[in-house]
Amino acid sequence: MLKIKKFTFNPFQLNAYVVYDENGDCLLFDTAVSTDVEMQQLESFISENNLIPKLLVNTHSHIDHIIGNRKVAERYHLKLAAHLAGQRFIDHAADSAARFGLPFDGVKEIDMPLNEGDTLTLGNHVMHVFYTPGHADGSLCFYAEPEGFVITGDVLFYQSIGRTDLPTGDYDVLQKSIWEKLFVLPDETIVYPGHGPDTGIGVEKENNPFVAIGME
Repeated sequence: MLKIKKFTFNPFQLNAYVVYDENGDCLLFDTAVSTDVEMQQLESFISENNLIPKLLVNTHSHIDHIIGNRKVAERYHLKLAAHLAGQRFIDHAADSAARFGLPFDGVKEIDMPLNEGDTLTLGNHVMHVFYTPGHADGSLCFYAEPEGFVITGDVLFYQSIGRTDLPTGDYDVLQKSIWEKLFVLPDETIVYPGHGPDTGIGVEKENNPFVAIGME
């Protein structure tokens, strides 16, 4: 069974995740560290649990999800997996970091393009990749079916959804992504979002004011 550890990093209170298996192999999702203390928290967890990072993964390429990519990738000699449609945000990362006063030590380029229908593997475990634009081009969600959880980035939050007023954002597209890719999952599926508390597919289908089933 896959296990998951959540961290909260950088001034945007970004949820970063380490997903790991019984053999100690792990995937790092949005580990956007912005300080040495945050990096030490990540390193300590990996070391204390004898984990072996295999891949760095981005749900999308907004600055609050990619700062620290270069540092983490270099520390663990990792390739970066993400959707190529997010490259426009990587290209402007320095400007975005300066606008928000974030530390910036360069970007990590995408080594492994991901898209709808792809999978990530850890040993015998599989995570399915969904392409879910609407908040930002290049947005991906990652579903672990046997374990019953999905990492949604900024697509779906507890009682909310990702902003659609930023470049490439589109409310109708985001709504469609959520309805067609996420709300078809079992109601008991745990949602691990990019910000804020965990939630569940069933809870959001019934109660989310932006995308609850039956909205017009």
